[in-house]
Amino acid sequence: FQKSLSSGRFDEDMVLADGSKMEIAKIYPLDAVFDQADHVPEEVLANKRYAGLDGFSIAETAEKVKADYGAIDVLVHSLANGPEVQKPLLETSRAGYLAAGSASSYSLVSLVQKFGPIMNPGGAVLSLTYIASEKVIPGYGGGMSSAKAALESDTRTLAWEAGRKFNIRVNTISAGPLKSRAASAISKGEKKSFIEVGIDYSRANAPLAKDLFSDDVGTTAACLCSPMFGAVTGITLYVDNGMHAMGMVQEKAVVQCQD
Repeated sequence: FQKSLSSGRFDEDMVLADGSKMEIAKIYPLDAVFDQADHVPEEVLANKRYAGLDGFSIAETAEKVKADYGAIDVLVHSLANGPEVQKPLLETSRAGYLAAGSASSYSLVSLVQKFGPIMNPGGAVLSLTYIASEKVIPGYGGGMSSAKAALESDTRTLAWEAGRKFNIRVNTISAGPLKSRAASAISKGEKKSFIEVGIDYSRANAPLAKDLFSDDVGTTAACLCSPMFGAVTGITLYVDNGMHAMGMVQEKAVVQCQD
């Protein structure tokens, strides 16, 4: 991320409505599959990917944020990883399945555990999910559909537990297909990638026949994290042009996506 940021790759995306450029005050290294320092294996510490990094477990990162800012209002869980995401579930190994759940769903539980105590009352936690948690989406494999189902279930339970313990809200957004870097990496077809098929299919069949943009998800996230949604917690909110509501779809659109 830092390399892409310093190279200017995100410059266009960081331009705000008033023409100014968004400033990032601080970047903390974080690997969300490690809850605390003594959980990090020696081979990971020796990996060149982690060279020069210190204190990148969730607990250590929470302590750093506390030291710098005291308390926070918003925590966004926008991460997932399924090392075998390109494999059908029937071909997914136990290790791949558990890795997907660890990185993509349990990480939310751990983040709320460690950051909840430093969140201001009325604060908001938000994550991102996908409709493969409840409907079959061929191509979204490696146990990721199960991980997203767990994420949504944990959102409801955390809303209750963290709401009572820390007086904070916990919600998740189920976004429709848009061409993010992560989505584009899922699979590559001969003619269209996984996400390109999803975009075409959604545009043809959703109640709102238009493309979905990151701003659509971002503005919804801003509302969910704001006092305007102060009484909303434990929900999965669809931001998908209504695609989640559809049952029967147009046969012609299905054929077009297969071509």
